Formats: sequence, structure tokens, C-alpha cells
Amino acid sequence: MKIEFTKMHGAGNDYVYVDCTKEELPNMGKISEYVSRKHFSIGSDGLICVCKSDVADFKMRMFNADQSEGKMCGNGIRCVAKFVYDKGLTDKTSITIETLSGIKTVEVNVEDGKVVSAKVDMGQPIFKTTEIPMISDHYVFVDQGLAMDKIQMEVYNGTALSMGNPHFVTFMKDIDNLNLEEFGPRFEHHPLFPEGVNTEFVEVIDKETVKFRVWERGSGETLACGTGACAVAAASIMLGNAGSRNKPLTVIAKGGTLKVTYMRNETIYLEGPAETAFTGVIDIPDEILQ
Repeated sequence: MKIEFTKMHGAGNDYVYVDCTKEELPNMGKISEYVSRKHFSIGSDGLICVCKSDVADFKMRMFNADQSEGKMCGNGIRCVAKFVYDKGLTDKTSITIETLSGIKTVEVNVEDGKVVSAKVDMGQPIFKTTEIPMISDHYVFVDQGLAMDKIQMEVYNGTALSMGNPHFVTFMKDIDNLNLEEFGPRFEHHPLFPEGVNTEFVEVIDKETVKFRVWERGSGETLACGTGACAVAAASIMLGNAGSRNKPLTVIAKGGTLKVTYMRNETIYLEGPAETAFTGVIDIPDEILQ
């Protein structure tokens, strides 16, 4: 089966995008795993299918590199907005997109007929542990110790929250030298997070700027994470580490810079680039489709 695709990224968080508005793909999870393989296929953090919606302008279905379906992707949804606008599927500059974590509204910035950046209403962060979900006796888990090893008593302070998917935000120094290949999976598969967790390792640069590295469940380290940047901003402002309400916080990922505004009414807005890398056609083997 030959599939036309577009490779896109938001601050280096890259996905393979497919127009499924006329017909949805079979076995999207297995296709995601197949196309995501670096060096052996297109290479990406996953697959995003742009589908019809009965409740919004479009629907986004997002799959990680390990076949699992994600509920939300802040960088991915900006690229979905660029995808549908640039390909003439809509002429709106305010686009509603259905996701597994609700309907999101994306405002696009157009230059010379193409979308160059977008701003997303990401909704409100969820701190209640049962809704993240996190197994804990605490109602919320804010700046508390997460025990990694009961024998050596290795503990990392952090904040757990959901931005449509679970996050654990921990602040530390010298994040550039972290060995995330060893470090990240220990957080991702921590038994207190029954659905796994995305983990953000954050370093404060100054009162208006932070940088982070992210280990995403199902994909490993990625160059950026939109929901992760929102989680970083929420935790930074709540703890007084950086930023303030109603003002954009500069959040630097390995792949680029994002602006996150945590409003006093609890709504979070994410703004950043949306870029097309290339387009092409890939032949998916029959055994992947079955």
C-alpha cells in the first residue's frame, strides 16, 4: 500500500503526517512504528493522521514510535493546523481540532500563503493525582520527592501534572550532560504512573527563561514536546522558579524555542514554529497493514 506523507516538525519534534480525511489508514499504530524507524524508514517521533471530525474542523490521531496512541501533542497539533491550511483543506486561520484530550483551537500565523507559526489553547493543567493518573496518597504531587530506588533511597523532587497526557517535571543543573538513555526509562516506567509518564528535566536560565530535555513515553528523548513545555511553564511559575502569570515564558528545547503563557484563569497558551521538512510516498508492506 502506497501512502503519500508529509514530514513536519515543531521545534524538532517531528512526525509523519497523512491526510486521512477521505479514508483512514488501517492499523495506524503498526504503521507508526514502521515509518518512525530512524535509518531504516522515514524516521520520526511517530505518526499523525489528519481525519474528519463530527465535532470540530478536523481530528488529530497521534501515534508514538512504539505503536501506542497519544492523547495530545502540542507541537504536532500546530503542524496539523499548518498541514490543513497549506494543503487547502481549510481557509480558516482559527482552526478547531479534535483530540483524545478534547477539542483544541489553533490560531495560525500566515506569511505568503503559508503557515509559519501557530498558537494553541492547550487548556488547563491538571494536578489532581488520580486524574494524571498517578498512584499516590497525596491529592496533588507538587515539588515532592519521587523515590526511584528503595534500597539506595534515590529521590528526585518534582511536580506531577497532566496536560492531556501525564508529565513529571524535575528541576536540576547541567541537564546537557544527563544520560537520558539510561535515566529516562526509569521515570517513564515508574510504578506510580500506571500509564507511563513524560519526564521533563529543567534548568532555570533566568527569571524569564528555562531550558529542558524531555523523555517521552513511547518515543524516548525527543527534541521538543509541546505538552511538556506547558508542564514546564506551569511548574516553573507555580514554584516561583521562573516566569509569571499572563506573561510569556521562554522555554528552550533541544530543537528550538517555544513561548508558553500561563494565564491567571489557569488556561495555558503554547506558541511556536510549524515547519514542513519534505513530502513523499512510502510503500507499506502488507504484513504491517494486517
